Amino acid sequence: MKVRRRLQVPTGDILIVDGQYGKLEMLSLGDYGKGINLCRKPVVHGPLLPLEEKWVITIYTQYGCSMGCAFCDVPKVGPGRNASLPDLYNQIRTGLHLHQEITASRRLNIHFARMGEPTWNPNVLDCGTWIREHLSPMHYCHPVVSTMMPRRNLQLMNFIDGWMRIKNQVFEGEAGLQLSINSTDEIERRAMFNDSALSLGEIAYVMRHALPIGRKITLNFAVAGYDVDPEKLLRFFSPERYVCKLTPMHKTAAALANGVLTAGDYTTPEPYLHIEARLKAAGYEVLVFIASREEDESRITCGNAILAEAR
Repeated sequence: MKVRRRLQVPTGDILIVDGQYGKLEMLSLGDYGKGINLCRKPVVHGPLLPLEEKWVITIYTQYGCSMGCAFCDVPKVGPGRNASLPDLYNQIRTGLHLHQEITASRRLNIHFARMGEPTWNPNVLDCGTWIREHLSPMHYCHPVVSTMMPRRNLQLMNFIDGWMRIKNQVFEGEAGLQLSINSTDEIERRAMFNDSALSLGEIAYVMRHALPIGRKITLNFAVAGYDVDPEKLLRFFSPERYVCKLTPMHKTAAALANGVLTAGDYTTPEPYLHIEARLKAAGYEVLVFIASREEDESRITCGNAILAEAR
């Protein structure tokens, strides 16, 4: 896979590569470690864990995206078209090829989350199996699908069932599924997701057979003044199956233009504490992921695509 551009950022690299149908963008990153991002103090950029300890590769699942979320720049790139299976595994190979001196990592996180809505693309399921067969002998792999649970995807339930089989059986519980929730208020959710995501009740229906082995399913909340009501969550998502994750709302051009922001200093614990306390009181395990300013400003999150600026 040809690399057209390599942009080095404080935590790693953003790459523009040639896919089967055009340009794709992907990431190869290091990680501060749980002791930094999940701590209870401000996160300041500093030394990363060695890639032998943790390596994160995040890849495109589509060329563009059709969801149209209010906080995301990716709609500038164009509507979603599925990446091929070779597109997917070649992005992973390209990321690994950047550091040929690393022959094994104790934690290789592969995120199907960079651009596009992965549940539209059935090739993601085949790629999950490919990862297990081709990479797990060298690396301890942890693939993660992050989804907004699109409303118009008639194959969504089949995808979720397929990924849960990969999570539970192929990876013996050591794979992830993250649902982007952000708000428990359906009016807010319709606005932020461009009416393209299912309601909480509809999500619960699709997920009714999803019984995780090992790691729980993650409910992700990008904190931006949205309603997060634990009582509403409890109606649909049992703490026995689900863990809640709080993150900052990253400062994409779209988020800034639409006033979708994390109040206060998102590099400190303060914006998340009151939500965390309420979720914990309701019985949920809560992960508070605090980003450094360098992580946000270096455009390593979905929606900060450098491809978006070129079109």
